[in-house]
Amino acid sequence: MGESPDFISDLPQSIIENILTRLSIRDAIRTSVLSSKWRYKWSTLTDLVFDEKCVSPANDRCVVETNLVRFITGVLLLHQGPIHKFQLSTSFLQCRPDIDQWLLFLSRNGIKELVLKLKEGEFRVPSCLFNCLKLTRLELCHCEFDPPQYFKGFSSLKSLNLHQILVAPEVIESLISGCPLLEFLSLSYFDSLVLSISAPNLMYLYLDGEFKDIFLENTPKLVAISVSMYMHEDVTDFEQSSDYNLVKFLGGVPLLEKLVGYIYFTKYLSIGDDPGRLPITYIHLQTIELYQLCFEDADEVLVLLRLVTHSPNLKELKVSVC
Repeated sequence: MGESPDFISDLPQSIIENILTRLSIRDAIRTSVLSSKWRYKWSTLTDLVFDEKCVSPANDRCVVETNLVRFITGVLLLHQGPIHKFQLSTSFLQCRPDIDQWLLFLSRNGIKELVLKLKEGEFRVPSCLFNCLKLTRLELCHCEFDPPQYFKGFSSLKSLNLHQILVAPEVIESLISGCPLLEFLSLSYFDSLVLSISAPNLMYLYLDGEFKDIFLENTPKLVAISVSMYMHEDVTDFEQSSDYNLVKFLGGVPLLEKLVGYIYFTKYLSIGDDPGRLPITYIHLQTIELYQLCFEDADEVLVLLRLVTHSPNLKELKVSVC
């Protein structure tokens, strides 16, 4: 009797790649045992996602860490062709020099999406990252971010997510303004930050932290804003000026469709001299959510009334009382 035909191995390469991309990297590598034709099929995958599940669990943390480093290094050494996405989510690796080596390798292989979700530590992003000018998405968690002087920005970046990053305030502003195509921006767990945002193509903005003041200087395409603002003691933590924060923050977003504010956001908007009628009508705004609004504060209530009366097409209003 002859051997049964190998229909799977004879599938078009595009279909095989589609199958492999739906598997975890560990399972994709396991397909190597199917036949000689499958031995290195996984090695051309352009999206690589790593976490602790890539290696067998163990009670000894050092064993897991060592095995994970060996696994990732082995994958990169055997990989062929460009790598468009590299994601590492782990609580085991922090300041390992191995991460620096991986990033150096990625910087030479056309990386477009980079996600590093590390445990709290002292990992400093190496300078080679700032040579990855094809990046369209960058997400960093628990890192120190200090670009070299020659760095002018990521000209192709569309999505930026920084979570609990150690970085100078002026670096954040410079980074944002140096990404002219930026559409999505998320900043979380920053302390006592005065932030100016200039991003002409920005559409989605998410802020969460101790922001003393926020300037939306050039964001005409914003359609969704979500802000959580915290304070140590009282409203004196916010920058005090005669400018009305409601106008300063929302006066230049004519395309806004959704506004969500948590904690002290409404209080922040109420600071400053009320000019009366707002200089803008939000004809696209359909959803307003304001949480922990103080109805005993007339200025906060006025902010709510201003927003509602200047949103003629509003469909959904959610308000919670502090």
